[in-house]
Amino acid sequence: MQAVILAGGKGTRLKPYTATLPKPLVPVGDYPILEIIIRQLKKAGFKDIVISTGYLTGLIKTYFGQGKQWGVRLSYTHENHPLNTAGALKLVNGLERNFIVMNGDILTTLNYYDLFRRHLERRAIATIALTKRKIKVDYGVVRYSSDLLLDKYIEKPEYNYFVSTGINVLNISCLDYIKKGETISMPELLLRMKKNKQKIYCYASNAYWLDIGRPDDYEVAQEKFNKNRKLFLYDEK
Repeated sequence: MQAVILAGGKGTRLKPYTATLPKPLVPVGDYPILEIIIRQLKKAGFKDIVISTGYLTGLIKTYFGQGKQWGVRLSYTHENHPLNTAGALKLVNGLERNFIVMNGDILTTLNYYDLFRRHLERRAIATIALTKRKIKVDYGVVRYSSDLLLDKYIEKPEYNYFVSTGINVLNISCLDYIKKGETISMPELLLRMKKNKQKIYCYASNAYWLDIGRPDDYEVAQEKFNKNRKLFLYDEK
């Protein structure tokens, strides 16, 4: 099984941590976040991994090499200019018929194998991994009618949403919807395929998930990982 990890961004929201390091090499505990992801993918059976790079490519290649230390086969693509989260797929040679594509800055306990299996069962062109998020509004929310009369007054409401985890499974036919050299995001690609009558499936789970792209989330990730290492690296001795 094959996975593509998107690791080309500059991580500007995570400065100053990313001033000298690419975001995938920023440590969570005593491991770069990308190493945690690679070890999880390997445990789930994904041994062919492509890393799409852009910013500070040399540091990533120097650290991970060909992947032998982790029992995987690593290869690399490089974006000369940013192609966003879907455009980079057009650069990857040797894509398998179905593959996981994910961001390289995610701390999660998602069952990658089960996500992939469900995608194959549906014979889908794409499957989006989702997680539930609770959003609390710290203000009183007011709704009013067209004639400006009070309808509802809700004090500090909470709303539940399913959000994308930045982890998807795609069929290689998705490349037909990406132009060569096009800068296109994953949401744009998925909506483009939906517009063309393709069925996009969703996979919701209760797995822990956190994007470490912001300093406050990064601090939360550090605390969660250090307190629950076995949740994320269950093969660690």
